[in-house]
Amino acid sequence: EHRNVPMMCQTGKYKLARRQEEQGTVLELPYTGEELSIFILLPKNICDESTGLEQLESAVTYEKLAEWTNTENVYPQKITVYLPQFRMGESCELISVLQALGLRGAFILEQADFSGLSREPGLFLSKAIHKSVVEVNEEGTEAAAATGVTTILLCLHVPYEFRTDHLFLFLIKHNLSKNILFFG
Repeated sequence: EHRNVPMMCQTGKYKLARRQEEQGTVLELPYTGEELSIFILLPKNICDESTGLEQLESAVTYEKLAEWTNTENVYPQKITVYLPQFRMGESCELISVLQALGLRGAFILEQADFSGLSREPGLFLSKAIHKSVVEVNEEGTEAAAATGVTTILLCLHVPYEFRTDHLFLFLIKHNLSKNILFFG
């Protein structure tokens, strides 16, 4: 299925690595201050019984992501980036996860002790929900717990083109710690 989506365009010097084994390309777009980067993992648009995205997803491991996003030996080059505007979010209930980690008493009225937070007696946790949202638009990227700004401008001159016009993966990474903060 094909859909028309609003696209953004920006020309600048970015790091780009072609991954022959995975048949895809990895582009790093650093945020202001370069503490965080968004990486776009764009598979070749393969037209056989499986899509390039399915092949890329099947190859994903933490070790592979660390390898794909290691751009220390990749030099910036002038690239025109076409990227769709998108927003994605996810939420999950954490009670069972927290209880499995040993945090059981906080959910039981008789056992919960939140005296360090409030003088009110009878406090306990009834719900624990994690929600994350990532939105990429002309103003940049906004992400719960990680916010950065990258300006997207209209462009006419086209050096090397990185056109994200089919399904792709992305991740937001803290460059110093190498921790992946968001993945989608």
